[in-house]
Amino acid sequence: MIDLSIWTNALNALPLLAIEASGASGAPGASEAIDKAAEAPFVLAGVLVSLIIIYFAAKLVGELCIRVNLPPVLGELTAGVIVGISALNLLIFPDAQESFHSLILDLLQNTAGLESQSVQSVAGSISEVISVLSELGVIILLFEIGLESDLKELIRVGPQAAVVAVVGVVVPFALGTAGLITIFGVATVPAIFAGAALTATSIGITAKVLAEIGQLTSKEGQIIIGAAVLDDILGIIVLAVVASLAKTGEIRISNIIYLIVSASVFLIGAILLGRLLSPYFVALVEGMQTRGQLLLASLIFAFTLAYIGAAIHLEAILGAFAAGLVLAETEKRKELEEQVVPIADMFVPIFFVVVGAKTDVSVLNPINPANREGLIIAMFLVVVAVIGKLVTGATVSGKEGVNRLAIGIGMIPRGEVGLVFAGVGSATGILSSSLNAAIIVMVILTTFVAPPLLRIVFQTAPDSENLESLQKSE
Repeated sequence: MIDLSIWTNALNALPLLAIEASGASGAPGASEAIDKAAEAPFVLAGVLVSLIIIYFAAKLVGELCIRVNLPPVLGELTAGVIVGISALNLLIFPDAQESFHSLILDLLQNTAGLESQSVQSVAGSISEVISVLSELGVIILLFEIGLESDLKELIRVGPQAAVVAVVGVVVPFALGTAGLITIFGVATVPAIFAGAALTATSIGITAKVLAEIGQLTSKEGQIIIGAAVLDDILGIIVLAVVASLAKTGEIRISNIIYLIVSASVFLIGAILLGRLLSPYFVALVEGMQTRGQLLLASLIFAFTLAYIGAAIHLEAILGAFAAGLVLAETEKRKELEEQVVPIADMFVPIFFVVVGAKTDVSVLNPINPANREGLIIAMFLVVVAVIGKLVTGATVSGKEGVNRLAIGIGMIPRGEVGLVFAGVGSATGILSSSLNAAIIVMVILTTFVAPPLLRIVFQTAPDSENLESLQKSE
C-alpha cells in the first residue's frame, strides 16, 4: 500500500523549497514570502473567528431590536459597536489606533500557536480581508436595492430627487462652514472640510431600513433612493474638491469637470446599454445548463459595472446599483431577487457590523477634558446635519400625499460615507483632533438616530397611495 501522507507532505513542502532556493540565489523578498506563507493559516483562522463573531453579534442584537420594533440594521450597527474598538475589541482593526489589542489575537496565540513577532502582520491581514468582505457586502446590498427598485419610477421622480440631493448638499455645507468660521473661529480650509462632511448620505443604511419596513418602492422611498444616489455622486465630487484644496490650497476645475462628466456618462450609459443588451442576457441565461447560471451571470454583470465605477474614480456601489436597475427590467427579476437574498444575508451584515466596529464612541465621553471642545462643536454639527437634510423634504412639490418628513429623515444618516470624509481629513492633517472628533460624533448620532425615526414617521403617517385614492374618491 502506498503511503499517501509522504506524497502530501512532499507536495506541501515544494512551495517553501522553491522559495528557499530563490532566496539562496539572492532573490529579494524570499524571507518575507516564507513568513507570509507561514502566516496564511493564522490569517484564515482569524477571518473565520471574525465571521463567527460578526454573524453571532448581528443576529443576537438584531433579534433584540426587532422585538422592540426597531430596524434590524440598527441592531447590526449596535452589534458592531459592542464587538468593535469601542467596547469588547473582539474584531481586529489595527488602523483605528496605534496600539491595539484583540481577543482574536489572544485566541490565535493560545490555541493555534501564533508567535508574538507575527501578531502585527497577521492582524493587518485579517483586518484587510474583513474590510474587503465588508465592501463586497455593500456592493451586494446596492445590487439588491437596484433589483427591488423601479427604474421607470426613479426616472419619473428624477427631477424631484435631483432637487432633494442638491439641497441636501448645499444647505448643510453652507450652514456648517459658515457656522464653524463665525461661531467657533475655525480656519477657513478646515471649516470647509467639516462642512463637506455634512453633505454625505449613507444610501446603504437608508435603503436597508426602507426595504425592512416595506417602503422601498413607495414614492417616498424612490425619491430618497434617487436622491441618495445623486447625493453619493455629489459627495464624491465635494470630497475630491476639498481634498485637493487641503493638499494644494487650490481647487482644480479639471477634476470637478471630469468627475461630473464621468458620473453622468457612466450612470446613463450603463442603464441605456444594459437595457439594450438585456434581451441577449436573458437568452444567454436560458441557454445555459449549469447550476446557478442566472445568479452567477448576474453577479458577473454587477461586478463588471462595479469595477468600472471604481476604475473611473467613482464608487463601486453606483455600478452595482445600476446593474440591479437594469436586470430589474428583465423577465428574470423575481427569480433573481429570490436567489440574491441568501447572498445578501451572508455578506450585508458584515458591512453594517464593520461600520459600527470601526466607530470609536469614546469621543462621546464628556468626562475626558480632551473631548469637551469636540463635543460642543459636534452638537452644532449634529443640529446642522439634521436640519440640512430635513429641509430637503420641503422641496418636494407637485406630489400630493407624499410624506415629506420621511424624505428628510431618510437623507439624515451619514454612516460610512461620513467616516470617509473624517478619515481623509485626518490623513491630510487638515483637521484638528477636536474637529475630527466632532465629525465622528456627528456621524455616529445621525447614523443611529435616523433608522428608528424613519420607521416611526412611516408608521404614524398614512400611506401615500391610500391617501391619494381617498382624495380622489372625495
